[in-house]
Amino acid sequence: MDTYSTTSKVDLKSGPTSGAAAVAPDYSVLVDNIANDLETRLLTAAMRRVQLGDSQEKEKGDDPLDAWATDILAWAGVPAPAKSVDSQPSDDSEYSDNSEPTVWEADKIALCYESFMLFVAHHVKEYFGDGTLNRGFKPEECRLILPVNRGVEAELPDVNSSDDIDPTDFATVECGICPIFSSVEKQAALAPHLFVANTEIARDQDDRSMTERVLAAKMQDLFFDQHNRRFAWGLVTTSRSIYAYVFGPDDIWASTAMDIFSAEGRLAFILLLVDWSLCSVDRLGFDPSIRYIVDRGSGGPYLEIDVHEVDESTGRVDRRMYFSQRCVGAADGLFGRHARYFAASGSPESMDRPGFLIKDVWTTTDSGSADDARERSFLDVLHAEFDKSSEFNGRFSRLVSSGPVCIRRGGATFVIDSTNAAFEALPYASQARQHTRRVTHWVGNMISEADNQSQVVAAVTDAMTALIAAYSKCRILHGNISGQAILIQLTADGVKGVLAEFDYACYFGDLETEAPELMIFQSILSLEGVRPIRSHLDDLESLLYLVCWLGTFGVNKKERKEYAARYAAERKKILPIMYWNLGTAAECADHKRNHMDTALDFETNILSNMRDGPLRDLARDIHKVLFLHPACSGAKKTAY
Repeated sequence: MDTYSTTSKVDLKSGPTSGAAAVAPDYSVLVDNIANDLETRLLTAAMRRVQLGDSQEKEKGDDPLDAWATDILAWAGVPAPAKSVDSQPSDDSEYSDNSEPTVWEADKIALCYESFMLFVAHHVKEYFGDGTLNRGFKPEECRLILPVNRGVEAELPDVNSSDDIDPTDFATVECGICPIFSSVEKQAALAPHLFVANTEIARDQDDRSMTERVLAAKMQDLFFDQHNRRFAWGLVTTSRSIYAYVFGPDDIWASTAMDIFSAEGRLAFILLLVDWSLCSVDRLGFDPSIRYIVDRGSGGPYLEIDVHEVDESTGRVDRRMYFSQRCVGAADGLFGRHARYFAASGSPESMDRPGFLIKDVWTTTDSGSADDARERSFLDVLHAEFDKSSEFNGRFSRLVSSGPVCIRRGGATFVIDSTNAAFEALPYASQARQHTRRVTHWVGNMISEADNQSQVVAAVTDAMTALIAAYSKCRILHGNISGQAILIQLTADGVKGVLAEFDYACYFGDLETEAPELMIFQSILSLEGVRPIRSHLDDLESLLYLVCWLGTFGVNKKERKEYAARYAAERKKILPIMYWNLGTAAECADHKRNHMDTALDFETNILSNMRDGPLRDLARDIHKVLFLHPACSGAKKTAY
């Protein structure tokens, strides 16, 4: 797992649940009792199944509980019991451990794994589905964790072509949330926002590391698809063991092995599934302040999004609710800020006419409120300077409200969401983050969702003049040019560009400035960390890289998807521009120097791979101004 992040190998029984998700103190003992009871039932059910005999085919088919238990024990290598149904197995009995695993094909392991989930779900429903015997829980607070049949084929690990990979060595199982009254069976389909975790199955223990890479790719898709994901759960299963993983913004935590061949290992997995069934939704990794609503009318599903403002002097939390049917920017990576953008309105009836743009992000600052105040202060200065200007009025986004995301902990008590709050039971997180939400007035799509290249050219031209004006008039540097930092406004006079995303802004001369996490658009000297003071030329250089990126891969999702499909089909070699997002910051800077040094270097490495259209000409012009003027003479100098 070190491929992705520094991974803490910890026993997640003490982490965000028992076995893997955090156990609330009011039911942890109860969960433990249930798990022990389920282990006993599992073994006695298997004994009943054996006693039916081969001639009792009808009885074997009528009781799915016995069938599931037999599948589980067959996987666990437990020998056929020769005791009566009244016998009670003990921890040191022949039913508890077997050191000789049978290595099955992955599909058969998947079937037994699903039987294990169904067996546990049956007992969870039995314990908590009856409103009169709910043991202190309301039925609506409980859930079943069930396998889902979406026809997902196992994704084979990306390995060298010389490796002999057998497709039967790998399988995928997905599981999701269902109401406590649901039928205990494999689900034919679930809404995308109800999926809890992927399980990637490898036949051999030696294939675990390859399967972890596949799981990480699936988790990246999960963060992209589920807009209320705070962190994610994943599992890897081999012929003998189950491993649980927690995927945070900067880290992956892995559990110790839950050994299916031991009673203790089976107990740990039971404990995990039971706790997932009972814990609060935020401990499953979901954000309760963003709720999926199934519309009873004709408008389709939508999101309710809470935006909080906290009075630090009194601790008072004010909440305003917004409504959105469109995520205009999803989380685009496994790690990082997980920034998401929503076109929103103040009521469900007006969602087709958004009035606001909501940004949801995990900021790296220790104090999200300080980050919000900084952005607000820069925008206040810019609006005071330019609101009366006919040329620049409307060229900078306008903030409505901002604040930390707050999670209710019962009654009127709120907790500010952060890595400390999300992973408080784990040993550490490598980066302290706070979950924040910001609302600005809606003006139009982001530049990464333009209709065509001409719109991008017009918006970039406006952004360039706005960047220069902000520097020359207010000495403000933007610091975070990206596909989300420029908005496209359609007016009666044509396309206009609006600058947004001032959370990394600073004044010229500031020495302590924070660099954005995305390397693609950072200037060479910023990547190298050798420029003590940021310059407006860094912003203009970032603008050049944005133009090159959009001109190569596409100016909207449709074009980028088509490019990705074509690239995969043609098995092209990696493009030089792709190195702008690979390796270390120093390596990325070195690639950019080589690509930008001369007109020929730029033409060969970058322009030749861009799509036909005006963006190629714009990129050539900006490059000439930045890198080929007499004071610079190329990109391999220490400064331009």
